[in-house]
Amino acid sequence: MTDRFRAGAGRLCLDFVRTLRYRGTPEEREELPDAAAWGAWIDQLGPFAAPVHPASAADAQVLREAIYELLTGEVREPVRRRLNRFAALPVPAPSLTTAGELRWQAADPAEAMLALLARDALELVTSPESGRVRRCAGERCGALFLDTSRPGTRRWCSMEICGNQAKKSTYRAKVSVS
Repeated sequence: MTDRFRAGAGRLCLDFVRTLRYRGTPEEREELPDAAAWGAWIDQLGPFAAPVHPASAADAQVLREAIYELLTGEVREPVRRRLNRFAALPVPAPSLTTAGELRWQAADPAEAMLALLARDALELVTSPESGRVRRCAGERCGALFLDTSRPGTRRWCSMEICGNQAKKSTYRAKVSVS
C-alpha cells in the first residue's frame, strides 16, 4: 500500500499542516476535504491499530490552520484559545496486548488525534526546536518542516522532490545560458 499523505516533516503537527498542499499558490489543494480523508490521515499517521471513522473533518481543518498560524508567528487570541481547547481533549491511552505489543485506545480516536496534534504543536513552539521550523524553498511547495541538520541550513522539505526540482532548474538555467 502506498502512503497517501506526506510524512517526514520532523514532527507530527508539521506533517498535519502539510495537508493543505501548495499553500498560498494557485495549485493549493485540500487533502482533508471530508471525514473519509481525515480518517485515512489518522489511519496512516496516527497511533491507532484499527481504522478510524470520524464524523467530520471540520475540526481537523480548524486545528490545522490554528497550528499553521502558531508556527508562522501569527498567533492571535482566538487561535490561542482554539489550540488550548483542542489540547485539553482526552488523549489516547497506551495498553499492552497479550502479544506484548503497544496499542493506543481512545473513546473517540479522531478527537484524541486532535488533542495529540495540538499538544505536539504547543510543545514544539515552546521548545528550542521552534527556531528550526523552516518553510520549504521549493518554488511551488512552501511546506513547513523541522530542520534537524547539524548546521541548520536545510532549505527543502524533501531533497528527493523539492531539492531535486530546484537543482534541476538551476542546472537547466546554466545549460541554456552556455
